[in-house]
Amino acid sequence: MRMKLSASVLGLVIGAFAGSAAAQEKLAVRLDWTPWGAHAAIHLAAEKGWFKQNGIEATVEDGNGSVTTVQLVGSGRFDVGHASLAPMMIARDKGLPVRAIANFARKNDIGLLVPRGGALKGPRDLAGKKIIFTAGSLEAPFLDTFLAAGGVKRGQVELLNVEAAAKVPTYAAARADGVFSTVPFVVPAVEASRPSDAILFSDYGLQFPSFGLVSSEDKIKERGAAIRRFASVVSGAWEYILKGGEDEAVKAIIAQRPQAKLNPQVLRAQIESLKAFFVTPAAQGLPMGVMADADWVAGIKTMSSVNLIKNAPSATFYTNDMLDRALIQKIGGK
Repeated sequence: MRMKLSASVLGLVIGAFAGSAAAQEKLAVRLDWTPWGAHAAIHLAAEKGWFKQNGIEATVEDGNGSVTTVQLVGSGRFDVGHASLAPMMIARDKGLPVRAIANFARKNDIGLLVPRGGALKGPRDLAGKKIIFTAGSLEAPFLDTFLAAGGVKRGQVELLNVEAAAKVPTYAAARADGVFSTVPFVVPAVEASRPSDAILFSDYGLQFPSFGLVSSEDKIKERGAAIRRFASVVSGAWEYILKGGEDEAVKAIIAQRPQAKLNPQVLRAQIESLKAFFVTPAAQGLPMGVMADADWVAGIKTMSSVNLIKNAPSATFYTNDMLDRALIQKIGGK
C-alpha cells in the first residue's frame, strides 16, 4: 500500500512539473539598444528565474534604437519592446497600433552634456559653441525651443550632426563643446574620459515619458495575460533593484550578456543615474511601471508643440491594465 501511495504521489509530482513546463508561454522581447543600465530589471528577472516562475519563457534580443524597436513591435515581429516612449507616441500618431504598457523613466532623460565645472550652464551660454547632435534622433525637433529658452537662435550655434553610435566617442574625444543625448546613458559612459554635467530638457519645459515597455494592440488582445505577467515582473524587478539590488542587477546584466565585455562600474553608474528619472510629481507613490495620466498630458503638450504628434486624448497612448500591482509588490519585496 505504501509503495502504491508513493507511486501515486510521484505521479502527481511529475505531472505537476510537466504541467508547469507546458504552461510556459514564449514571449519575444526587443530591447532599445545594446546592453546598458536601463535593461537591469529585465536581465535580473531572467537571471533570478522570475519570468519562468510566472509562466513566461522570454527571449530577449538587443536593439539598435527605440524607433526600430517600436516599428518591429508594431509590425508584430515582437510581443514586447523596451524603448523610449516618445517614438512610440509618434508612431501611434501616424497609425502604428502600439501602446505603452509600463513606464519606468517617467521624466524626460534627454539633455545637453557639457564638461563638468565649465562655463556652460544653460542654453543662454551656447552661442558660438560647437554642439553634437543626431538629425534623426529625438532631440532634434526640440533644439530650437531649447535654445530659445536662453535667447539663442540655431544659427548662433555650430551644430555637428553625427550618427547616434558616434556621439559618445566624438564628445569624449573633446571634438565639441557639448552633446545632446540620453543623459543616464552618456554621463557614466564618459566619466573616465570627460566628466560631464547635464542640462536637462525637462528643466526648460520639455517633458515627456522616457523608457518603458510597449506592445501592439493585437498582441495585447492575443497574449494579454502573458504580457501582463511580463510587464509586472519587470516592474517588480525594478522595485527590487531600488531596494538595494543594484549590484545584483549589474551582475545579472553581465551574466546575461557575457560576450559584450561590459564595464560593471559604468553599468552601476547608469543605474544610479536613471534613478533621478523614475519619479515625477504626478507619479509620487505609484508602483514602478504604473503611469500617471498627468505625465502623458504633459508629454502630448510638449510633442504637439513642435508638431511631432497631433493633440489627442492621453488614454490613446497608454494603458495600466497590463500591470498587476500585487505581482509587482511580490517581486519587488523579495
